Amino acid sequence: MALYTTITDAITEYSGLSPTAFFTISAMMVVVYKIVSTMFVAADDYVAVKREQQFTLREPVQVGSITEEELRPYNGSDPNKPLLMAIKGKIYDVSRSRMFYGPGGPYALFAGRDASRALALMSFEPSDLTGDISGLSASELEVLEDWEAKFEEKYVKVGELVSERPSTTTEDETKED
Repeated sequence: MALYTTITDAITEYSGLSPTAFFTISAMMVVVYKIVSTMFVAADDYVAVKREQQFTLREPVQVGSITEEELRPYNGSDPNKPLLMAIKGKIYDVSRSRMFYGPGGPYALFAGRDASRALALMSFEPSDLTGDISGLSASELEVLEDWEAKFEEKYVKVGELVSERPSTTTEDETKED
């Protein structure tokens, strides 16, 4: 009992707190420490986690001439397909910037689309996600030119948009007998 009295007196004298308050605060500090320490990952663990989450960058694949409908599946929803977007009808592989254009990224709505009008207007409105640049002012067209120059410098051009697929009929099918 003398030990208990000595410890409680020492806690009160040293901290100015009652033993109950001292142990409550100590327990809360341990809990907060455990919670905060789990928020951070050791350097070795971080490298392993990053490696797991990293998408394998492949060489850009030329898609050639495709329609806007054929471009839509390249929006990042399928991790096995490259991430593509178009500006002024030119299609670029933006896979290396998946954190921006991939699912959950700030520019994800541009992926798989011709985002010319939206980029020129600096708009995130779905109605502006089109390649139609008619009616844009000179300053808006200049903004679009800046975006186009940035994409030409940073990303590989892998194709171009066409309004329709060329017909696949052969001469034999079109001949009249």
